[in-house]
Amino acid sequence: MRKILLALMSATLVAGLLLSCGAAAEQYEIAMITDAGDIDDESFNQGTWEGIVEYAEENDLSHRYYRPSEISDSAYISAIDLAVRGGAEIVVTPGFLFEQAIFSAQDTHPDVNFVLIDGAPHGGDYNVQVADNTVSVFFAEEESGFLAGYAAVNDGFESLGYMGGMAVPAVVRFGVGYVAGSHYAADELDKEISFADNRYVYLGDFAPSDTHKSQAESWYNAGTDVIFAAAGGAGSSVMAAAEDQDAWMIGVDVDQSANSDRVLTSAMKDLAQSVQQMLDAHYQGEFPGGETLNLTATEDGVGLPMESARFRSFSESEYNEVFEMVAGGDIEVPSNYSELQEFFAEHDLGDLVFAEGTIQP
Repeated sequence: MRKILLALMSATLVAGLLLSCGAAAEQYEIAMITDAGDIDDESFNQGTWEGIVEYAEENDLSHRYYRPSEISDSAYISAIDLAVRGGAEIVVTPGFLFEQAIFSAQDTHPDVNFVLIDGAPHGGDYNVQVADNTVSVFFAEEESGFLAGYAAVNDGFESLGYMGGMAVPAVVRFGVGYVAGSHYAADELDKEISFADNRYVYLGDFAPSDTHKSQAESWYNAGTDVIFAAAGGAGSSVMAAAEDQDAWMIGVDVDQSANSDRVLTSAMKDLAQSVQQMLDAHYQGEFPGGETLNLTATEDGVGLPMESARFRSFSESEYNEVFEMVAGGDIEVPSNYSELQEFFAEHDLGDLVFAEGTIQP
């Protein structure tokens, strides 16, 4: 019996090795490395991957994603190395967590192009170096957050909350814009809203948990009408709480309306289109290596999906009007705490109840 078990174990091991060798032998020219989540996180990873898949299938290009063994620079670098050994000509990495890994990889693999979304490569000292084979793509999350806050208040919501995953730049910008947009709309409509400093938090991670759900439920039970969750996978916990409490939440990054009928709208970044533009530039020989791009409302890089929104009264024409004001620069949306203070003063929005440490720790 022992010999049979050993034989089975050996056969299984050999089969595993053969599968691994077979997988390594296949060539995938477009690669994506996932961050803390997976491609079905209904947020950042998924939006990026869907853009890759659509472009690759339309152009008959091989593509694959790689999930690192853990959240660490060494694991990210190992995943990138594996992708390059697997034939990757262009590697897409979504998120600031890849900043140091790409800083290393862009030198290790000079013949491979890298697309770093929401991050800039540096060696840990924040001395940014975007090599000729790398492009950094950022989004004006503050503008998307502004539009979400403006729309929610214009639609009649009066008690608001914000749950960010972690206080990283993109999540901070979402929150700053949300605060600015909600108060701007309240002033325009001459109405009072409730958005207290204890209704603005960072959850500490981007993963779903019962703790996050319980916190959201407590806010809803205390009278919060709508919570904007810029929290990646953790947003699904807020979504579940909204379903249980028959309340509303605002999604992030991609259109999350299909995930729950309690999603009011989503503060979107056009991840799919931006990735497809970079892939097309690569294959056309026009890759903007060495550049840092910032996609705003002007380039349609951010916005709300009005076709799937569940607003009660906020109309598409009203949305288009405020969107054009943001895109045209008539409304200069703040992106950090000091700019938010100036925005409140400039537009006479009253006292800013949020302390700097609350919004930008």
